[in-house]
Amino acid sequence: MNTHSSHVLELFPNLRVLVIGEAILDSYLAGAAGRLCSEAPVPVVDVQTHSDVPGGAANTAANIHSMGAHVALLSVIGDDDEGARLRAAIAARGIAPDHLLVRSARRTLAKHRVMAASQLLVRFDQGSTNAVDEVTERALIDRLCELWRWCDAVIVSDYCYGILTPRIIQAIGQRQEQAPRLLVLDSHNLPAYRAVGATVVKPNYAETVRLLGLPALDEARLEQLYLHGAATLELTGAQIAAVTLDSDGALIFEQQKPVYRTYARRATKAHPSGAGDTFVSALTLALAAGASTPAAAEIASAAASIVIQQENTAVCTLTELMGHITPVDIYISDRRTLTGRLALYRGRRHRIVFTNGCFDILHRGHVTFLSQAKALGDVLIVGINTDESVQRLKGPNRPINPLEDRVQVLAALSCVDNIVDFSEDTPIDLIEQVRPDVFVKGGDYTREQLPEAAHVERYGGTVHILPYLTDRSTTSVIERIQMDAATTLREKYVGG
Repeated sequence: MNTHSSHVLELFPNLRVLVIGEAILDSYLAGAAGRLCSEAPVPVVDVQTHSDVPGGAANTAANIHSMGAHVALLSVIGDDDEGARLRAAIAARGIAPDHLLVRSARRTLAKHRVMAASQLLVRFDQGSTNAVDEVTERALIDRLCELWRWCDAVIVSDYCYGILTPRIIQAIGQRQEQAPRLLVLDSHNLPAYRAVGATVVKPNYAETVRLLGLPALDEARLEQLYLHGAATLELTGAQIAAVTLDSDGALIFEQQKPVYRTYARRATKAHPSGAGDTFVSALTLALAAGASTPAAAEIASAAASIVIQQENTAVCTLTELMGHITPVDIYISDRRTLTGRLALYRGRRHRIVFTNGCFDILHRGHVTFLSQAKALGDVLIVGINTDESVQRLKGPNRPINPLEDRVQVLAALSCVDNIVDFSEDTPIDLIEQVRPDVFVKGGDYTREQLPEAAHVERYGGTVHILPYLTDRSTTSVIERIQMDAATTLREKYVGG
């Protein structure tokens, strides 16, 4: 299946997703605080706005809907004012509240935030966190079985507030065994789901170190977790683990595959509330649409970067995601613009990494290579051959994809900061302008095969050769396509 990002996004409206978990009312009181209270040394907020938005599992469902897919939300709320407000907030997002079970014995989960000038002053929480009763549990299982037949994917949004009881978790495992779905777990208690047959788990950093029995660090978090992918997958029973690390992006562990890292786009003002819900929603939809795991992770990272720039608990729309997936300022076609961008990077003391290639048909080898290259510094600049230079280097039938398409696909990768085209057979002139701290090439090259190396080293840069991934080249992909086409024609006209 074609896993180009824009093609994947176009498939979102065809998908049906079940979200089960704790639906939460996120309430915001916002205003100005210009004086202190006479009763205590605390600010007085003159409330100007009050908004209610879906939170928790309801926010995940809202993100699924806003990205164009069909969604069913299965949860339990109380027969109270907060429950009515939550139902109204969910309906306002275009989601039918048909599968919200109302129970008078429970209080609706709610998180009330008081804001002043976009600054959070205090949050107070309320709602039932004990396990649901047996009657409600049975009703949830019945609805689960009904909706399981309807959906393409299932997201478990478990805040450990009593909805996902051991029996319900067991029911999820039984359904998954009998009728497998793309099953994604976003839970504060992942060990409880080890036997359910999860496709993906999405722990954050704190949940991951707790799972692994490691100390929580303020720095070097990536280095700490990088070698624990196999253990994370073993302890959760999942095929894929997407460990989110807020400003450090995410680490993607997958069975029998290299570790992949996404990079968080820089945001001038971050509002992280609900970003994890957005990430897991986009990741689920992209995987369900047939994207490779790295491609799905990039789409999820892009979606999360959109919502952290919005105030309060927000959602990412499909239109926003399509517009964000290939940011226009990544591609630099003017060398004077490149000079200004380089000055900005050096003024911030960024370590600049440079690599180059044709990137004709972007495959997993490219994606892994570029992610590893970015890890060697702060900024990754990619030189890309123009169509004319690709033709000279690769032959008259190349490139398969024109420069515009190749740039658009590369720009969707969070590890790529800038793309610059060059028309020469080697990027020596471009390297002389960029003067990277690190020049990176793949293991199919040696230092002696790179005429650029001497130029990099002359001004103090280093040359880094990354390991070569066997059977991961554009040429081999094209050869397999040609062989498959020849086999099809032979079978059609010659037989067997």
